[in-house]
Amino acid sequence: MALDGEIGIARQFPDQEPPLLDDSAINAPELDREQGGTTLLSGCQGIIEMLNDSLATELVCVLRYKRHYFTARQLLAQEIADEFLGYANEESAHADRLAHRIVELGGKPDFSPDSLSRRSRVAYDDSADLAGMIQADLIAERAVIETYLQIIKLIGDQDSTTRHLVEDILTDEEYHADELKDLAAS
Repeated sequence: MALDGEIGIARQFPDQEPPLLDDSAINAPELDREQGGTTLLSGCQGIIEMLNDSLATELVCVLRYKRHYFTARQLLAQEIADEFLGYANEESAHADRLAHRIVELGGKPDFSPDSLSRRSRVAYDDSADLAGMIQADLIAERAVIETYLQIIKLIGDQDSTTRHLVEDILTDEEYHADELKDLAAS
């Protein structure tokens, strides 16, 4: 129920304490029609830089998994090759989501091949055997997981949209690590 001409969410709750939400803050976006749905940080350059480094990491992961896919196929390990291809596709989707968020924050996604390996948190791998590929991928996934955990902690409550994006990607990375751990044990 709006109060005295206010546009908004203020409600009456009979027999209850009034809600602890700040209606003036909730209604503030009504006053600024230029503002979109994106939560922006003032001075979000640090977040953009972290996201661009994560973009580089995801792109290196795509390349590593693609290499492992084709190598595993050559070794006639089609089931493992298919896993690698699935991971490559998921990492590519992560890269796309990160690039989209960078643009939303007013930055420019950095796809430069010249700086990918320098900015990436993981290494490219050219192992020729399945055990080496799986081990390299598991190590990389663990590094990515740690990186995303640190990013989530650094972002905190400053930018919930970016934090949720990174948390969502982290869930996939944890799943990859679990599967790779199982592959390494078999």
